[in-house]
Amino acid sequence: MKGVRQRKKIGTASSPRPGTGRVRGKHSRKRGRADAELGRKMSEKSNKIILVMSGILTVVFITVVYMTNRVVPFMMDDLWYSTLLFEETPVSSLADVIRSQVWHYNNWGGRSMTHGILQLILMAGENAADILNVGVTLLLMAAVCLVADHRRLPAFVAAGGMVLGLNADWRMSMFWQSGAANYLYITVFILLFLFCYLRELPEDGKAGARKVEIGGAEAGKAGARGTEAGKTERLSGPGSRRGAGSPGFIRSGDKRSALPGITVWILPLGILAGWSNENMGPAVWIVTLAVIWLLHREQRKIRAWMVLGNLACLAGSVLCIAAPGNAVRSAQIREEEYGVLWRLFLRSYGECKGAMEYLFPALLVLGAVLLVSRFALGQRLDMREKLLLLGVLLSWGAFFLSPHYPGRASFGTMVLCICVILSLAKKILGQRPDLAWPLWAGALLVWFKGMYFCGEWLSLVWGWIK
Repeated sequence: MKGVRQRKKIGTASSPRPGTGRVRGKHSRKRGRADAELGRKMSEKSNKIILVMSGILTVVFITVVYMTNRVVPFMMDDLWYSTLLFEETPVSSLADVIRSQVWHYNNWGGRSMTHGILQLILMAGENAADILNVGVTLLLMAAVCLVADHRRLPAFVAAGGMVLGLNADWRMSMFWQSGAANYLYITVFILLFLFCYLRELPEDGKAGARKVEIGGAEAGKAGARGTEAGKTERLSGPGSRRGAGSPGFIRSGDKRSALPGITVWILPLGILAGWSNENMGPAVWIVTLAVIWLLHREQRKIRAWMVLGNLACLAGSVLCIAAPGNAVRSAQIREEEYGVLWRLFLRSYGECKGAMEYLFPALLVLGAVLLVSRFALGQRLDMREKLLLLGVLLSWGAFFLSPHYPGRASFGTMVLCICVILSLAKKILGQRPDLAWPLWAGALLVWFKGMYFCGEWLSLVWGWIK
């Protein structure tokens, strides 16, 4: 009996008392909520720090870019384009610009739009040009964020840092006035034109479903860290309601409001985008044509302005490439003296140089972000990113048809890479907000590289470095 009572006593002591499990579960939930609240407060604090830093860096960026513009005078081709071209009389009116560009189209090259913009800026003078260049640089940064659908101040700063820091020839594409008109200015129009089409894209069903699943899994793993990451992904993913309102995705059944007056202004914008330069014009036309085809495949309504804009872009590209002046200029290039095989070798070398030298920094950053997004987090490229990468491939490959591929000509291709980088970064942050600081550190490193370029040039001009 004593043994039986002892066993009963031991069994009674080891069994949980009524209500103990509920109390422990309640304490566990309280601890989870407390950890989630702590994580949210830490995330908000980090965001505020990054926003303040972004504001400071924006002011520094504007100051440095303006000072760099101030020390770069009108030079080389600027001096020729400030005249009527066929004679040394300075341009003084819009009529003079039109006359000179008609001559230019027939005798030197087809970039009438970019060189017309250049002559108008040269007429305004160096002081006005310096201010305009800074303003257009900021517009380009905003347009990159618009196309990437990453519209936050840190993304804006990162865009500016990458445009300078990943640039193969930043002086000749952004600060030399002729280069700025041909690349910096015209790329703004190209991105705005692309944005009009990319915002109409249907939802990529498979990618959207995958991302929602990832968001749910992340919410399940949040546990003690809270569910903030999962919530963010579900809200910002392409399959979500918020994602549907972002450029590049619409939910089935949603009616996206057209941009005001787009049927009218898409025509000149399309002509500008197509009549930009020989590689970007056709690339943009094919990308927008692909958007129309995708809408047709998804049995979505194809709006009239989309067809009109695409045709305008095609017309601009044809006018740019078919200019009689292009043949005149090509005849002066030494490559024409070589045989077919040697030309093929030189063209292939130019393409390799473009990828391995001019575009390599941008491709390196793009590859790193893509590895994190695709292989570490399991995210898939959405349709907008795929189309932008198609534009990258086409604008790079188009130079196989050109006898000359200067570093500054890779500017538009680099900008498309930056759009994809920022788009991927947004998706990474949607799923893993805790990666904000590593991504910000990488963007800051590239930003400092761009500032180093300008700082070194200013120091040389001011005589601080000899």
